[in-house]
Amino acid sequence: MTSTPWYRLENEAEIPSPALVLHRDRIEANLRQMVAIAGDAARLWPHVKTHKLPELIAWQVALGIVRFKCATIAEAEMVAGVEGVKRILLAVQPVGPQLDRLVRLAARFPKIRWSTVVDDPGIVESLRTAVAAPPLAEPLGLWIDLDVGQHRTGLAADRVHGPLLAAIRSAESALRLEGLHAYDGHLGITDLAERTRLCDAGFAPVANLRSRLESEFGRRVGVIAGGSPTFALHAARPDVSLSPGTTVLWDAGYAHKLPDLPFQPAAVLMARVLSRPAPGQLCLDLGHKAVASEMPQPRAIFLDLPDAVAVGHSEEHLVVESPAAGRFRVGDSVHALPWHVCPTVALHQEVWLAEAGRATGPWTVQARSRRLSI
Repeated sequence: MTSTPWYRLENEAEIPSPALVLHRDRIEANLRQMVAIAGDAARLWPHVKTHKLPELIAWQVALGIVRFKCATIAEAEMVAGVEGVKRILLAVQPVGPQLDRLVRLAARFPKIRWSTVVDDPGIVESLRTAVAAPPLAEPLGLWIDLDVGQHRTGLAADRVHGPLLAAIRSAESALRLEGLHAYDGHLGITDLAERTRLCDAGFAPVANLRSRLESEFGRRVGVIAGGSPTFALHAARPDVSLSPGTTVLWDAGYAHKLPDLPFQPAAVLMARVLSRPAPGQLCLDLGHKAVASEMPQPRAIFLDLPDAVAVGHSEEHLVVESPAAGRFRVGDSVHALPWHVCPTVALHQEVWLAEAGRATGPWTVQARSRRLSI
């Protein structure tokens, strides 16, 4: 007797396609693995950009995870609305109106400890001005953003001196240095030994800077390090906080590149056959607007058609070729794992929760919006 594949649902006929389906049992297993690798839920600052869902924040809080990283003000507001959250870090330096929005959000949720990354003395000064009227209940936390090889934001550790530190010291009544933010998301390297070597090499200057700043400021300086590919490596370092994000849902890209990590893909794209344009071909309703398309094909790995090859992709359509295409009729459902789940989630207004082989209802992807109320 053939068992039903884990990704198929009894009531798929009720789900409009294209849809993104989240499998509860797999998400819960991934969350338990995160805590097990960290050794203590208190070490985790998971990034919420992957899922953008308050329901998944609540699941993490239930496991003792109460600190979170966000990429947008909307994500931060979404997290703040979940009971039990204690700390929120805006992991993108605020500029323009984001400065005022962050401060207003911190004032609205005074029981939460708020912080942001910075790498520019001018932004530190702007933050000091923004928090002055009216003053916050406690200083806004600052994490110095470090470039440990991503070459995107932040300063190299040997450039953290002079104007930036002077600006932080002069603002200490309104702002407070909490630590160093060292994101090495570029290290999605399959070879574990090489990933470890590069991770250690990138972290060494961070550790040296931490020692120097602790001496200069006369107090503990925290470190938040790593993304999903490296957080298990950073977990071996004492007194370092960990910030995986994709680990909550995982995806085909990381499953392919990082086979040493024990996470399961938990987000499944459900599409339907729109047409059979030629022998061996299927046209699916899985266009650019339903699956992240910032990288070359394959943008999705088909669970029902593992040998499928994409031959055409547009806004609402994906044409694939497969020797098994003849098994499918127009209207049949087809299931796929997104190669990159984070931007895929952001394309969907709602996702469907699957429990015990059935879709139990839709969730609104609340923080895909750039603005909630602030």
